[in-house]
Amino acid sequence: MKKIAVIILNWNGEGMLREYLPSIVSHTPAGIADVIVADNGSTDSSLQYLADTFPHIRVLPFGENLGFAEGYNKAVDSLRDEYEYVVLLNSDVKVTDDWLTPLYEFMEAHPDAGAAQPKIKSLTHPDRFEYAGACGGFLDRHGYPYCRGRIFDTVEPDNGQYDTPLRIFWASGAALMVRTELYISCGGLDKAFFAHMEEIDLCWRILLAGKEIWAVPSAAVYHLGGGSLPSSSPRKTYLNFRNNLLMLHKNLPNGVRRGLLFRRRLLDTAAWFRFMLAGDISNASAILRAHRDFRSMRSQYTSHPKENLLNGDVNILFDYFIRARKLYSQLRN
Repeated sequence: MKKIAVIILNWNGEGMLREYLPSIVSHTPAGIADVIVADNGSTDSSLQYLADTFPHIRVLPFGENLGFAEGYNKAVDSLRDEYEYVVLLNSDVKVTDDWLTPLYEFMEAHPDAGAAQPKIKSLTHPDRFEYAGACGGFLDRHGYPYCRGRIFDTVEPDNGQYDTPLRIFWASGAALMVRTELYISCGGLDKAFFAHMEEIDLCWRILLAGKEIWAVPSAAVYHLGGGSLPSSSPRKTYLNFRNNLLMLHKNLPNGVRRGLLFRRRLLDTAAWFRFMLAGDISNASAILRAHRDFRSMRSQYTSHPKENLLNGDVNILFDYFIRARKLYSQLRN
């Protein structure tokens, strides 16, 4: 019996499937893994393309568009009795060699590892890391995410400088390997997030469950990224600010949460002023909407952990904008 389900979530993505699925099928070892497409009620020719070109690939056809989080949640739940591991793999990921075996062997050798990611490189600039995850993610003392290989908009070239496995805080949802039962017991992806940071929230809950998250750079994939929302999009600004607040509210203990959220309100106000000074009214308004909706949504989360995992000494805003430390290797440990 194979141990791994590599799940690709599709919604009207025939073009993506044609472009990237052949490499995934070719370079995923059939002895340990099945490639599975979970289809979110596509109305294009995706299903016909799969039937004609890859008739051996298993398809989970959902009758409607469940969204990113619920689509993956339903797929994982339906496969829980068949596979020990699942890999959530974005439909715009390309691989060039056996990317999965290093992840599998690492997870097998490290029973405390609950989830892991490969090195994620840019498909359009293959010598550089990719923005969404790079070589493993972290949160600073105020809850801002950054990566080994990417801090804010500074993306590093990959010169092998981060080729050692490392315990991290969060792994990218672009290529996320998780123990199946752990994914389910931790609640899966939070559908209320809609998009952005839902994998960081899941990884935080995995850490709270006593498991570890790892980056395994001996495995590598190439991610197109940025296909849904450009970095300048007010919608993306809104989701990033709102979901970051929701994530902090959910996963911080009572004695820490209020003070940190107050500091974040001050910092987000500074970001609002920055947009206003630049004449970017749309993104400034997105921050106000994010805080408004956070206040209305936070009441749905009534259970909070007792342990504070957000206790590092990195202040990424200060390091990046004041100290001009643009690279992960320049940060304080």
